[in-house]
Amino acid sequence: MNVLVLGGAGYIGSHTIVELLENNHNVVCVDNLVNSSKEAINRIEKITNKKIKFYNIDLCDFDKFKIVFNENQFDSAIMFAGLKAVGESVEKPLLYYHNNLLSLINLLRLMKEYKVKNIVFSSSATVYGYEKGKALKEIDKANDLNTITNPYGKTKAMIENILMDEAKVNKEIKVCLLRYFNPVGAHDSKLLGEDPKGIPNNLMPYIAQVAIGKRDKLHIFGNDYDTKDGTGVRDYIHVVDLAIGHVLALDKLSENSDENLYVYNLGTGIGYSVLDVVNEYEKASGKKINYVIDSRRPGDIDNLYCDPTKAINELGFKATKTLYDMCKSSYEFQLNNPNGYEV
Repeated sequence: MNVLVLGGAGYIGSHTIVELLENNHNVVCVDNLVNSSKEAINRIEKITNKKIKFYNIDLCDFDKFKIVFNENQFDSAIMFAGLKAVGESVEKPLLYYHNNLLSLINLLRLMKEYKVKNIVFSSSATVYGYEKGKALKEIDKANDLNTITNPYGKTKAMIENILMDEAKVNKEIKVCLLRYFNPVGAHDSKLLGEDPKGIPNNLMPYIAQVAIGKRDKLHIFGNDYDTKDGTGVRDYIHVVDLAIGHVLALDKLSENSDENLYVYNLGTGIGYSVLDVVNEYEKASGKKINYVIDSRRPGDIDNLYCDPTKAINELGFKATKTLYDMCKSSYEFQLNNPNGYEV
């Protein structure tokens, strides 16, 4: 297939492009590089020995975005682009609603005009809202905005609704919503990994920077949650397992079927606490991870993990890498790239 990857220079997008290229798909990448680096594209080319057509464009700029469709032909689009920091979204809701919703609407308008049939959307576990202590299935209270605790999650839920509404009335389009949980880890080449700008918002890249001495300690936000050790429990999935899930989703959309809307959880189905991750990272890296307990962050919840049965049965998806694998690959990427993609 000819695949348009939006936000492809980012963490999950870059790993997915590697898997797409290794499965002989052709890729065009668009990214505004606000939360990513062009160096990721250079490294994908090094890993795969294939060239990627790249556009540095903001998807909210409709006229510039249209140039990409004018100059290429696509069978499918994978939408990763969007702002994604939970805490920032609480502080700057308008920024998140404008950026995340407009970019998606522009994409759908152009897909319709240029007759691109398939879209895989990078959704999130946050669409489930607050659901205490149970594995989340695709039907469980998704998209109830009253239970979603932050604007980032609400934009994901709103986009899912937009895509569901479009799929209802436009049988020409096929939509796959991938609700994933907490992607972590790095590519085995040690060339690709998570490279957050500034202070990391997510747990594992922060631990990685502590492990190599770049930061003196980890800040754990809250130890009074209703979990086994008081720290938040999440479903962590290796980014390469997740990337493979996107290739499987494209395969699903290419099947000859009357169905045009698919929804899947991509996760391991196992919940690990923050302290579980810290302990496993210490084993994988051989380093002591110093930490302090801070107050809770706005928008965080106790437990969030998934039931991946549907993806296993319908996509043939299976997360194969362990928490140790996730920590080990994260550490090796950080050790080999102490300043991320800075060159």
